[in-house]
This record gives sequence, structure tokens and C-alpha cells, in this order.
Amino acid sequence: MGFGKKMAHSATPLSSSIAAIVFALEPRDQIASIAKPGLCTLIMTTNTHGSIRAILYAFCANGGIALSKFVAAFFTGSGAMMAEAIHSLADCTNQIFLLIGLREARRAPDSSHPMGYARVVYFWAMMVALLLFFMGGAFSVMEGINHIQHPEPLSNAGIALAVLGISVVLEGFSLFGAMKEIRKISGGKPFLKWFRQTRQSELLVVAGEDIAALLGLSLAFIAVLLSWLTGNRLWDALGSIAVGLLLMTVALFITREVKAMITGESASPEVHAAILEFIEHHEEVECVINLITLQWGDQMMLAVQAKMRPQPSDTALIEAINRVEDGLQTRWPEIKWCFFEPDLICSVSD
Repeated sequence: MGFGKKMAHSATPLSSSIAAIVFALEPRDQIASIAKPGLCTLIMTTNTHGSIRAILYAFCANGGIALSKFVAAFFTGSGAMMAEAIHSLADCTNQIFLLIGLREARRAPDSSHPMGYARVVYFWAMMVALLLFFMGGAFSVMEGINHIQHPEPLSNAGIALAVLGISVVLEGFSLFGAMKEIRKISGGKPFLKWFRQTRQSELLVVAGEDIAALLGLSLAFIAVLLSWLTGNRLWDALGSIAVGLLLMTVALFITREVKAMITGESASPEVHAAILEFIEHHEEVECVINLITLQWGDQMMLAVQAKMRPQPSDTALIEAINRVEDGLQTRWPEIKWCFFEPDLICSVSD
């Protein structure tokens, strides 16, 4: 079904363009609500499909990596290897959390959540950041400190180094998959700029985890190699602590970005600017007084205050606004709600 439109009536009848008319685009019927529960049955947007692919890349890579790391840690007694094994296990759990978030986000709106559940993905992204900080980072630091206080001999270092080398390849595969999906939607932005401006928490988390994993593997490899060459277990313990501090730092960066999403962020700057230009170029609109965009998971809400060009009747004014709304929804299908208020004043000087 298409978008329906509701008009919020005031106590006085609508009589001119200065009347506060608020139009809302209702969400499309939730096709997913009539499908059988389950990830594969959900009707996803293109961006959501990309996020799922990136998450599954990471889950498959981290599952194999975690298993091999635990085996290597058992045979070598390496604290850095154990820290990396816990990190990979935490990453697997994180990917499950992200998939749960994407699934819950497709729930149909109800009386308690009339705008749907799309923003629940931000909650699960925050859970991932906390898990990465405590289960990944803090545990690794504690493991390193324990090995400093109670050093144990390092055995079979060659096994540990081989596992770490293979893990680098698998993590590189996961990061490649995530970066591939990011390039599809980044519009050519540099990665750091995309990281700061993106509103897709799940891709942000996967990319952050993969980068932290590659850096952590490099640190663990160096630590085990130095312990093997020098015979000093202090390097292995310091490697574990370094991996933990790295994970905690990445978790803090992810938390900061997700916090902004939970608080309520506008659409990305270029999308906001494009919507503003789109509305201003409609022949029915004389000027835009104010435009508010709010990212709602993979959906978007708009609030528009604009001065409309004179219309012959109230009905003509409503139809003019409807044409603007229809054009917005056609150009940006992710816009699920549009609150449009016609007004007279474009600036203080008017």
C-alpha cells in the first residue's frame, strides 16, 4: 500500500494558508508482520540487506577464529592468545545481538510504539559496545595483569603464531566485506568521515570491531613472537593488556557515536541538504522556514515549516502539500513520517 495522509484538525476550521495544518505520512503496511517470524522472512531495505551481509561475514570469520584461538591458548598457555580468544567470542556474541536488533526493528507499529521499533537497533548497538568494553577489553587487561603476577612458561609458540596469522586473514576477509557494504552507501566519503556521520549503527559496530580485531591480532602476534624470541613472558602479558586497552578504546568511540543516535540525530548532512533543496525547488513552495529531519533506525521522520505559494482554495493548498509529500516519499522511500506546516513568515525581515 502507499502512504496515507492524515490531517490534524484544530478547534477552528481551516480557512487560509496561515492555518497550522499538519500532515503525516503514515508508515507503509508492515509486510514483515504477516510473514512467518525469522530472519530470512523479513522484508528488508537495501541498506539493511547490506548490514546483514556484513554481520554474517563477521560472524563466520569470528566463529572460526574463536575456536582456533581457544585451542591455541590451551596448548600454549599464552595470555595474549587467551585475550584474543575471549575477544573473538565476544565478537560472535555481538553479531548475534546486532541480528536480534535488526529483527526487532521490523516489528509493526502498535499502540505503545506508534512510530515502530526501528530505533531498537541503537539499543543493541550500545549493548555490543558495552560487551566489547567489559568482556573483551576489561577481561584482557585482567588476564594480562594475572600473567604478570603469576607467570607461566610459554609452550608451542609456533602454534600460537600460526593461528594468529590465519586469524589475520579471516579478519581481513570480514573487514573487506564490511568495507564493501560501506562503500556502497558512503557516497565516496573517506572512512573516518563516514564513521562520524553514519546513522547505521550496525555497520559502524561491525567495522569498528573488525578494525580493532586486526590491530589486536597484530599486537598479540608481536607479543607472542617477542616472548618466544626472548624467553620473557612479560611481553605476552603486556600484549594481553595492550589488546584489552585497544578494545576498550574502540568501545568508547563506538559508544560515543551510538549515544548520539540514541539521543536523536538528524539525517546525514548531505541527505538533509538534499531534502531542503528538493522542497525549495517545488513550484508549490515559496520558501522553507524550517526543516527538521530525525533518523529513526533505517527510517526517517521530517517536520517541515514552509511558506506556500498562494492557492485558489483550501483544497488546492492541501493538494499542493500532498504533491510535495508524494515527491519526497518517491525520492526517499525511507521517509515514513512527514509533518508539514504551511506558514507565512520566511524570515524575521518578512
